[in-house]
Amino acid sequence: MLEIKGLTIRYGNFLAVNNVSLSIPKGQIIALIGPNGAGKSSVVRAIGGLNVFQSGQISFLNEDLVQTEPYLRIDKGLSIVPEGRGLFPRMSVEENLLMGSYSLKDKGLLDELLNRNFELFPILKERRQQLAGTMSGGQQQMVAVAVGLMSNPKLCIFDEPSLGLAPIVIEQIGDALMSLKKQELTVFLVEQNASLTTRVADQIYVLSAGEIKYHDTPANLLNSKEVLETFLSI
Repeated sequence: MLEIKGLTIRYGNFLAVNNVSLSIPKGQIIALIGPNGAGKSSVVRAIGGLNVFQSGQISFLNEDLVQTEPYLRIDKGLSIVPEGRGLFPRMSVEENLLMGSYSLKDKGLLDELLNRNFELFPILKERRQQLAGTMSGGQQQMVAVAVGLMSNPKLCIFDEPSLGLAPIVIEQIGDALMSLKKQELTVFLVEQNASLTTRVADQIYVLSAGEIKYHDTPANLLNSKEVLETFLSI
């Protein structure tokens, strides 16, 4: 569904991403894991059209995205739930979700998408009129996930969804991701949290210092002492 080949990103003289290639097949949860500064967010921003890159190719549904404006990538079915959530804190939960649907071509799907998200996170239905900025961090992350799903995407990228959350909330986010997979949504999960990643992902790419160091299933990576000690300590 999404293919990245030979992606290289520089910020001045700093090489942030070096010749990264990865593939995200339809219907799977593919994870990119690595420490702070590994280049994960640079990859996400490049997919979204927010980063200029020096070389490489990014294609979505067999179409080259290099010359595609960011808002048109959303129209094509690509959605990003950004690190830091990006909510409107003085707007209600429901208003935030409606903002997420601005690119939705078939407005007849609006109620269905709202209900689908309320089933995914029942607390949001209870708090639909509450200002997003007054909610807990975990509840705000649920809102952010729901906002990303309101455009009815084919592929959704989640950038550090577990950041700063309590373990019980991280577990709920993991349950939500598994539920989305059952709904045949393709997911690209970008994370530092090895426990969440190994639980939900079909395949994991390990990124370090801007380069892919390993790529395998969670089970195989967890059987590697080097990978486990260096990157997947749980």
